[in-house]
Amino acid sequence: MRKISLIALIEASFFAAFAIVLDLLPSIKPTPNISISVAMIPIFILAFRWGFRVSLISGLLWGILQIVMGDAWIATPTQAFIEYFIAFACIGFAGLFYNLIQKELRFGDKKKAYGWIVAAIFVGSLARYFWHFIAGAIFFGEYAPEGMDPILFSFAVNGATMLGAFALCSFVAVLLISTTPRLIIRKDNTLAIEHNKAS
Repeated sequence: MRKISLIALIEASFFAAFAIVLDLLPSIKPTPNISISVAMIPIFILAFRWGFRVSLISGLLWGILQIVMGDAWIATPTQAFIEYFIAFACIGFAGLFYNLIQKELRFGDKKKAYGWIVAAIFVGSLARYFWHFIAGAIFFGEYAPEGMDPILFSFAVNGATMLGAFALCSFVAVLLISTTPRLIIRKDNTLAIEHNKAS
């Protein structure tokens, strides 16, 4: 397993801080319980730029920064661990599509690359909000409307938030990468070397 470079760790920290900044901007709130924003975009960009491990670290740092800055909603230590350590780190699952996106963007069909980007954002969003759903069902059942099952309430709130964030982040990410592919293509990327050797 390759060691993570210092540059990658610096970028992970920077993009986590950038996610915090975006999280401070006004979000789309169709209901008081649902908040949709583009704050995950920096972690997704990092996932497509470096892959799974670096984006997982950056997501984890973002969650920790939420707690440090007092922007976290903490009911219990277990809930905080689930929602700000595990959930935010799981955004990094988008990085599992790193090779597919890089190869298609560099040497293949750009439309396919955008399709993989959308798929990656869906997986990263689903991985994050699955844990918010679990925490919501266990720790925030009291906020469910009277007579409504807490599991159903958490599923509805987190499901709607996930779908909204997925759609918004997909649109913004594809727009950014289609106009500025250098955001995710690194000069030191080994994919180019491997492709040249195979040619």
